[in-house]
Amino acid sequence: MTEPTQPEWMTNFVPTSTPARWVKGMPSPNPKGRPRGIIDKRSKVTQALMDEGLEIARVVTAAAKEGDLQACSIVLSRIAPALRPETYPVQFGFDASAPIARQIEQVLEAMSAGAVSPEVGKQIIDAIGTLSDARAVEELEARIMTLEAKQV
Repeated sequence: MTEPTQPEWMTNFVPTSTPARWVKGMPSPNPKGRPRGIIDKRSKVTQALMDEGLEIARVVTAAAKEGDLQACSIVLSRIAPALRPETYPVQFGFDASAPIARQIEQVLEAMSAGAVSPEVGKQIIDAIGTLSDARAVEELEARIMTLEAKQV
């Protein structure tokens, strides 16, 4: 096999030791900053859509009137978006000072009795779980502070 040869244009190349990515605190790779008036690609696309948006809406509406089901779906999704379930206040026997497992049991009992819908029950159980996580972190912090105070 032949050994690879270095191209002529790399004969005096010396790699720099700068990091591959910019990190906070290092000098800017572009000290003059971004030139004013430069528009990025997303802004250009957004502007083009805004300029042509009314005409696009007219074309889609016309296609929907002619029976194009995809166009109908697009128009209807803008006129009458999908309904979201409404939440309402619920009342049931709930002891917030009870252990976490008992609180979840209380919600499940309310769901089985029909006092709470399954969607709302899931939201309440998720909230109980989040509160449980927060309490666990607080307890750990208190235990760590107690241990550190004993060591000093």
